Amino acid sequence: MLTQRQALILKNIIRIYTQTEQPVGSKHLMNELPIQVSSATIRNDMAKLEEMGLLDKTHSSSGRIPSISGYRYYLDHLLEPSDVSSNDLAIIQQTFNQQYQMIDDIVEQSATILSTLTSYTAITLGPDVQDIKLDGFRLVALGNHQVMAILVTSAGTVQNQIFQVPESISGEDLEKAVRIINDQLVGQPLAVVAKRIQTDVPQMLMKYVSSPTGFLDIFGDVLKKAGSDHFYVGGRLNLLDFANNDVSSLKTLYSLFEKNDDLANLLRLPDFGTGDSDKIMVRLGDELTPHTLRNYSLITATYDVHNHGRGVIALLGPTSMPYSRIIGLLDLIREELARRLTDYYSNFDD
Repeated sequence: MLTQRQALILKNIIRIYTQTEQPVGSKHLMNELPIQVSSATIRNDMAKLEEMGLLDKTHSSSGRIPSISGYRYYLDHLLEPSDVSSNDLAIIQQTFNQQYQMIDDIVEQSATILSTLTSYTAITLGPDVQDIKLDGFRLVALGNHQVMAILVTSAGTVQNQIFQVPESISGEDLEKAVRIINDQLVGQPLAVVAKRIQTDVPQMLMKYVSSPTGFLDIFGDVLKKAGSDHFYVGGRLNLLDFANNDVSSLKTLYSLFEKNDDLANLLRLPDFGTGDSDKIMVRLGDELTPHTLRNYSLITATYDVHNHGRGVIALLGPTSMPYSRIIGLLDLIREELARRLTDYYSNFDD
């Protein structure tokens, strides 16, 4: 453990460095500390912190910068989240204060707000889909053997997709199949629906529909889309501001944002049964994979929508984030997001 003075020096070096992005020297630090201490004493303590691996010395000056280990110590032992400013609070409330047609719009809006306020890249994931149920399914004929499949869930989400219908399937067969799906599957969780279209539903359809396979492909595709994790990324271009012209790293990051499985692995979705699931988690350096993220920090928080599951909100930025402000801001936005989603769901629960 550090002495009280060493901890104070480390904390202030991190604060100054995140503000200036410049190495911090002993004379500068002497004027910033809330205690009176000589420049020589500060240099001695800075040297000890460097020996511990908590500070790095640059080649260009005698100043020090925080190391990854220094940030880790700060996050684990010294961090005190700051209150959200009145200006940030007003922006959050004003931006959220609108009518939403779908739950996904609220989740996406939270990513936009967070990325705008921080100038970093925000990632949000909607609540669990395990309890979401099928509310209805229909097909709309578009002509030229094309139909639009529309699936509505109990969460208020609407998924639609256009398909080319095989010529072997008649319009009458499609209508029969839709009626069977709605009679047999509406009101059931999406996971149950997905299982049943692999087991007993095909047998039911074969009694009334001459060619059920093509229809099941249509229904299965749009169901898979509705039941998948919905990630939203805000501020992708913000990565350009702190990527240090590392084109290879940027390509890897942008490819991550295109695949839900990769994003889920990046966020390391927490076990919601544990007591740690409510904590805001910060990972940086070698704690992140792939290796191209070694110069980044990822802050992850969960939000609770009561009976409708939990979601995740995260922020990706440089290791030199102003963590005190960012964590306080993330905590408030996740609370506001949970409140907005709870209000939205109440319209369907009544």
